[in-house]
Amino acid sequence: MLQGARRTITNFPVAYLGRSRTRSIGFLSCCLIRRLQFPRLLLLGVTCHAVVCSLWRPGLAGSASLLHLHSNKSNPEQGYCEREVRLASSLDFWTLSSENLIAVLPIDPVKENYVRKVKNCVFSIAFPTPFKSRVHLVAVSKFGIWADQLGDGRAHLIGIYMNRQGEKWELQLKGSGKTPYSRNGDGRAVLRSSVREFLCSEAMYYLRIPTSRAASLVVSDDAVWRDQFYNGNVVKERGAVVLRVAKSWFRIGSLEILAHYGELDLLRMLLDFIIQEHFPSIDVKEPNRYLDFFSTVVSETAQLIALWMSVGFAHGVCNTDNFSLLSITIDYGPFGFMEAYNPDFVPNTSDDERRYKIGNQANIGMFNLNKLLQALNPLLDPRQKQLAAQILEGYPILYDTRFRELFKAKLGLLGKSKGDDDLIAFLLHLMEKTEADFTMTFRQLSEITQSQLQELSIPQQFWALKMISKHKLFPAWVSQYLLRLKSNMNDSDSERRKRMTTVNPRYVLKNWMVESAVQKAERNDFSEVHLLQQVLRRPFQKHSAAETAGYSSPTPSWAKDLRVSCSS
Repeated sequence: MLQGARRTITNFPVAYLGRSRTRSIGFLSCCLIRRLQFPRLLLLGVTCHAVVCSLWRPGLAGSASLLHLHSNKSNPEQGYCEREVRLASSLDFWTLSSENLIAVLPIDPVKENYVRKVKNCVFSIAFPTPFKSRVHLVAVSKFGIWADQLGDGRAHLIGIYMNRQGEKWELQLKGSGKTPYSRNGDGRAVLRSSVREFLCSEAMYYLRIPTSRAASLVVSDDAVWRDQFYNGNVVKERGAVVLRVAKSWFRIGSLEILAHYGELDLLRMLLDFIIQEHFPSIDVKEPNRYLDFFSTVVSETAQLIALWMSVGFAHGVCNTDNFSLLSITIDYGPFGFMEAYNPDFVPNTSDDERRYKIGNQANIGMFNLNKLLQALNPLLDPRQKQLAAQILEGYPILYDTRFRELFKAKLGLLGKSKGDDDLIAFLLHLMEKTEADFTMTFRQLSEITQSQLQELSIPQQFWALKMISKHKLFPAWVSQYLLRLKSNMNDSDSERRKRMTTVNPRYVLKNWMVESAVQKAERNDFSEVHLLQQVLRRPFQKHSAAETAGYSSPTPSWAKDLRVSCSS
């Protein structure tokens, strides 16, 4: 598996992870661990809990091919299984290899798996730890302060696979056991956090936000002990593993740790590798390549955080270890989609200082990019350092520009008007004062007609707008909004509503929804996990089952004080 700047790689035989009630579930073993606790990959050779018998044959250059996949046709969830069988059969068309990683980037010479400081390498070799109890496949997807180490060391990087379209993806297991980077942890993940990561990474993908993907989720009956809110209340939870994929798992911290230890040759080697593999527009032989690389990361990070804000997403732990160099959303922990609009919204109860509140995410992005610049500085000449500093100074403008574009689209505004910023700020102010639901306010503005707004006759089904309408300044905002809509050239009200419903989701993964699914999953009822998985694939379309479940309704009273933490 791969860890941080240092990771773990697996190039060997099959590791047996455990058994389900019907058959075994196999994982491709010998994973590589990154030193920064980033990727650890294992290929899950299974489709549903009735599918087992996945045998893998090592191929040339570290590749693997699927030999046999068996389906139990007596399974009552046969339809679901058949879909997953078809998905798993596509593995025949994958090639899996770690050669391009280990041929270029150095491996830790220490083969024993014990916690230690690892230097002068990018990868460590470690094996995932099998569960001892039965294993149940739950779901499959279609597809501030230096602490001397980043990450919690519980992921295994299997390698890189190439699909039929020629796309390369890094496979990683999260929660698969101890690694040299596990510190005092057990290397496991629990069902609670694993369900959250699986569902949210898929939800973000269908919201068209750059993200890692979750390929599958398995749960065991192995006991994992956690103090969820760090209050001394340690309880037994069920262990789980998520198989997740991304184009790359390298983060800002991957470079930061090498610079911190003065491993500049290795830093340069890793940077050149990342640029060559993932930044095709940059010539790896160009003297200004690190400057071009930094400029790209600054721009795309500003874009990513603006996208987060447009759907009310708060990551929860925006440290350098959780910021991808490819500017994708990774490592879903104590995240939260904002319900009542509040720029001080903090989903993570462990964040006592509110460092990662939603309204501070853009600033934290700037902070992390500055840390990236500090890591790059030893490789830059004086002129390049000056230019890089200027690039970073341009980050706020990039972010503000993209934020404005996204929120203008959310309001259905076309063209430019000098009053657009005030119109957006005015609405957000009203939403904050009335504690209106962020997602449903914009969605209901997408569905209500201009005539209904003009008459200030808000039907009951537009409950979020009715909440805002209680504010005395709401009529003034409506007047400004309708006047601005008149300046949309060649636009009709129906076209406006149609356009707005394509950018304002009706469903996002609010914490109360995933908590409801987790509570059922703890009782081996995964029906709501599957329902959410289905609904979140089409977040912009009305879904009858979602409406019945209340996913577009006000937050239920039982969830008003719901809390999440880093403990997973």
